[in-house]
Amino acid sequence: MAEENDFTVAGPLETPVVENEVQSLPHAYSCTLTPELVAKAREELQEKPEWRLRDVQALRDMVLKDYPNLRTRLDDGFLLRFLRARKFDYDKALQLLVNYHASRRSWPEVFHNLRPSTIKHVLDSGFLTVLPHPDPDGRLVLCLRPGKWRPSDYPFLDTIRAIYLTLEKLIQPEETQVNGLVILADYNGVGLAHASQLGPFLAKKVVGILQDGFPIRIKAVNIINEPRIFKGIFAIIKPFLKEKMAQRFILHGSDLNSLYQRIPSGILPEEYGGAAGKLNTADWSTTLQNSEEEFVVEFCQPDPLEGAALTDSMLFEGEPSEAQCDDSYRGVRSQLYYCY
Repeated sequence: MAEENDFTVAGPLETPVVENEVQSLPHAYSCTLTPELVAKAREELQEKPEWRLRDVQALRDMVLKDYPNLRTRLDDGFLLRFLRARKFDYDKALQLLVNYHASRRSWPEVFHNLRPSTIKHVLDSGFLTVLPHPDPDGRLVLCLRPGKWRPSDYPFLDTIRAIYLTLEKLIQPEETQVNGLVILADYNGVGLAHASQLGPFLAKKVVGILQDGFPIRIKAVNIINEPRIFKGIFAIIKPFLKEKMAQRFILHGSDLNSLYQRIPSGILPEEYGGAAGKLNTADWSTTLQNSEEEFVVEFCQPDPLEGAALTDSMLFEGEPSEAQCDDSYRGVRSQLYYCY
């Protein structure tokens, strides 16, 4: 695990996104998990080291057979992310992989030209960072501060772009693939100007990607300093959350002792009564900026689904029309005003 203020969480991406062909793959996979994490992966994810490469090959064969035109990486390390995220269920892992690429087609405003230099202003605002130490379960902590976002400065979609790039970087180490991730969201300073930017249309897309379109295991979402208006915000999000994910949202209010039961004070910054020094947002910003080239390779390529025939079931559920979103949003907006 990285030392304090060292966010070199993984090496560069091994291969560019290329059209599926029988191709030479990068060097053979070498497991970096400790014996303890190998045992954890076996127990929680049904990952058996002796069958690992067989399982990867099975998924690779499914991709080549069912989606021969899908431009995707096929190396062992990349495919393992999807198998681990779906507990080595081949069909679910394939669905996740296709959804991962489908999200890029369905939301070009977020994924076009997605690289760190295009969201530097979000990083500079202090909107997000990653705490330098993991929690006792080995899970990294992604710290979000929506109140640092000023709607008049840049659009809400830029914050989504910054979160997505951060998740892409965090998922590279095998430790995160096994342990999962914890989110700490500080809603201090969030008001109606922020909440009014999030309607059902955006909520559905964001939740859809995090739940069904990205190979990461979000183990808990800790909300602190939530204002009264958060009831309205959560009313927008909750209909799209699966029951298991909804149960992972924990509201602490301003009760830091409640937060410490979930995230020990020893790894929290001084701003949250912790012992880990001042909250540092610069180091994570530097980590992402130093990863510019690998993200250019990953996201600044042709449409990975161009030429691939997908059934509706392989894409996200049908998008609501603009009129439907507008009608739904009027009802939610009344809730937001009511919270005030």
